[in-house]
Parts: sequence; structure tokens; C-alpha cells
Amino acid sequence: MRPSENAAGPLSGRVRNTPSRLLHDEVLGPQFRYEAEHLLPWYVLIEKVLLVEYHRMELVEAADRTAIAAILHRTTPQTLVADPAANLSDLALALERHVERHLPRRVVHWHVDRSRNDLQACAQLLHGRETLARTAQALLETAEAALDLGERTAELPMPGYTQYQAAQIISPGFYLTAVVEQTLHTVERLLFTHDVNNRSPLGAGAMAGQELPWDRERMARLIGCTSAVPHALTAVASRGWRVETAAELSTYAVALSRFVTDLMAWGSSELGFVDLPDEFCGISAAMPQKRNFPVLERIRGRAAHVASAHLDLVIGQRGVPYTNMIEASKEAGGFRHSAVEEMASALRLFTAVLRHLDFRADRMRAACERDFLGGFTLANLLTLRAAVPWRTAQVVAGEYITSALEKGLPPGRTEPALLREAALRHGHHVEAPDALLAESFDVDHGLRNKTTPGSAHPDAVRALLTDQRAHARRLADTWESRRATVRAGLTETDRLLGLSG
Repeated sequence: MRPSENAAGPLSGRVRNTPSRLLHDEVLGPQFRYEAEHLLPWYVLIEKVLLVEYHRMELVEAADRTAIAAILHRTTPQTLVADPAANLSDLALALERHVERHLPRRVVHWHVDRSRNDLQACAQLLHGRETLARTAQALLETAEAALDLGERTAELPMPGYTQYQAAQIISPGFYLTAVVEQTLHTVERLLFTHDVNNRSPLGAGAMAGQELPWDRERMARLIGCTSAVPHALTAVASRGWRVETAAELSTYAVALSRFVTDLMAWGSSELGFVDLPDEFCGISAAMPQKRNFPVLERIRGRAAHVASAHLDLVIGQRGVPYTNMIEASKEAGGFRHSAVEEMASALRLFTAVLRHLDFRADRMRAACERDFLGGFTLANLLTLRAAVPWRTAQVVAGEYITSALEKGLPPGRTEPALLREAALRHGHHVEAPDALLAESFDVDHGLRNKTTPGSAHPDAVRALLTDQRAHARRLADTWESRRATVRAGLTETDRLLGLSG
């Protein structure tokens, strides 16, 4: 039997013809497949909640409620077919028709006082809420991988860079605490986005509210929301939560792209600070000496897609009237899905990189020993121990480094006379310049001479890692509490319908 032969009469008296094959193939069919894959469980939940309300308002008898609930409960994406003649290739109408076809008798009041507008807004929101939770979980896994790697590398000196120039001695662990900080910040921001938007559109109707006494707050609780959207028009018109979600993901994508750019530089043949196992490497078909890291390019490319999806969402909504519009509701909706999917892929790849990344201690130490990274320390010591005014101390330290470079001296081979002469040129006598130089350009001292919280000192890094790990656990627990609220609502709905004990 063809799907269209199951049609139970026309769906509208205003439009008599079914959608054209072109419209079905280009728009309605692909939209139906997307919604059947991603939104159908939420449409089913919404129908269940509305059924609970119909029974409360004594519009649907207990026996009919039980029959409808059983059909809804068994519905799967394979159950429904996009058919222009039977259901206008619309998922909500297909679900309605599917239930009607399988009922032993017609239930007159079922679907009275209803609109697809608040149903669609609600299904989209609930799916978005679910993907927010999944994204937060992926971010927490990324943070955990960065924490583990940071704990293993807090003692390894490496050059830190500003303006692409070696600047001060840090460690991979210190750098990775910045990765964790940004990642947990995004988890917090997504939690705020989740909470402030976890309000139910149900009961808003087409745009101005509904005529029956629907208990909107109860419906909200049964779908795991904290409350109902107060304003009916806002409920069906606003898709601001999509823009907000994409904005947070785009912001993190910018930071992720910058992190990966550093890894690219550190993995270059010139620096060689990091390495990855063969299964994460690529080759050159022409140059056998090359060992590439294309996985990093893939991550950065996906980060760009996330940012572009955010812009698409903004542009897709900016010229749309503030009411229910397919352009904002469905046409622009794919961009949020793209942002979420691209971010999910980028996070899986980045987490795998962090779990397999190897920092080469020998190459990093050699780079630290090659550059005069203790210049800042030398200026401080000249001020603190030789009473050289700070700005003059900066000049003296710079002149010493210049003289050492001109003589071909590496930082570890100090020449105290050069420092004494530079200080005398500015009217200052420096005693024990050899001790000042030895302390300033010792690599291990350079890593440990910072004393403030949040610095590159290994003890400060470990303290920060401990705090961050505890913060990550708290965030994970908070997100789990949000998921538990949703599960409780779904369980209560099924219980009210007699679908569970």
C-alpha cells in the first residue's frame, strides 16, 4: 500500500492541491528527514504531554488516552513517511495522521485548540537543549584531557612567545591551564544559556495564546523545563537561543583555533617541541622527509565552520518579522545544527590530540638555553639589588644582551664585565654581576622565579590544576542535575499515561 492511500481526508480547505514534486524534493523532503532523525522523540514527548492535558480537561476519555499514548510510544523515524498527499511532507502532520490511522475509533477532541507553531518551537528548543548538554560533556572531556597532560608537563621548561618572539620561560602545563580555563568558561556559559532558555513555548498557540485552559506550567515541568515562556508571541517568534548557543560555540572556536595554531608552530620542523604518533600524522606524496600534522589543520578548519554558522544564524534571522516564520524557524535552523556538529567533531579531534601529544623536553630546553629569556629577571635584579632605577635597569639589561649577542655568547656563558660596563655607562656600579647573570639566565630558575598565583611556577600550576579539576567536577554534577530534571519529567509523563509503573 502506498503511503498516500492511508490519507484520512484533506488537511485544509483553503489549499486544495498537494505540494509540488519540486517543493517536496528541494525543501519538504529533506526537512522531514532531518526532523525525523533529530526532532521526532521531542514531538512524541510533546504529544504525550498535550494528551495528559486533554485528559485533565476531560476532553479525552481514559481509554482513548491509553490508545493514543500507546501509538505515540511505539512511533519511530521508520514509522513515518514524508508524503505530499497524505501529510504535506510535514512531520507534525505525519505524526497526527499516523495516530489517527491506528486508532480503533475517531477521538473528536484530540488536537482541538492546537497549532504547529508552538509545537515546532518547543521541539526545536528541546533538541537544542539536548545538544547543549552533549556539547558541555564533550567540552568537559577536552578539559579532562588538558588537565591530565598539564599535570604531566608542569615541570618542563619551554619558551613562551609574544609577537612570535620568544619572551619568557613557561611550561606546557602552564599553557594547558589556559586551555582548561577557556574550556570550563565555555561550559559555564553554555549552562547559563541552557538555564535562561529552558522555558516551554507550549500553550502559545499560533502567536496569541490558546482558547482552552491549558496548564502551561505543568506542561513545562513534564517536558523538563523550569517554566513556560511568559509571552505567547515570544514563545513562537524568538529563536534567540539558537543565536546565543552559536555565539558561545563561535567564541570557543576562536580560542580553539588559536590553541591549535600554537600547536602547529610548536610542531614545525624549526621548533619540534611536540610530536604525535603516526596514526595522527600525514605524509607528503612528493617529499618523503615530511611528517605532517593535518589533524591540526582539520580542527582549525572546523572551528572556522562554527564561526561561520553563527554568522549565518544572525543573517538568517535579521530581516525576518518578529512572529512565527519558516525562514527563522526552519530555514535558519540548520545553521545551529551545523555549528553543533562541527564543534562536536573539532572537540573529538582536539581531545584525541591532547591525549596523544608528546612534548619533547630536550628541544624545549635547548630553545630556552638559546634565547636570553631572563632579560626581565635581570632588570628586576638590577633594581632590587643594585638600586638601578627600573627604566634604567631595562636599558642596562638590554645593552648587556646586545653586547653578548655581538660577541656570540649564549645566555649560559655570562660575561660579568659586559654588565658592569653597561651599568657604569649610566652612572651605576653593580657588585657581583656574575651572580646576577647566573640567576637571571638559569633555565630552571626562570620557570620557578614567578611567585604570584596563576603564574608559570610549577607549584602555582599544580594549584591551578587542582582547582580546575574540582571546578570541572562541579560543572559535571550541575549538568547531570539538569539531565536528571529532564528524565524526571519524561518519566512522570509516561507514568500519567500509564506507560510505566
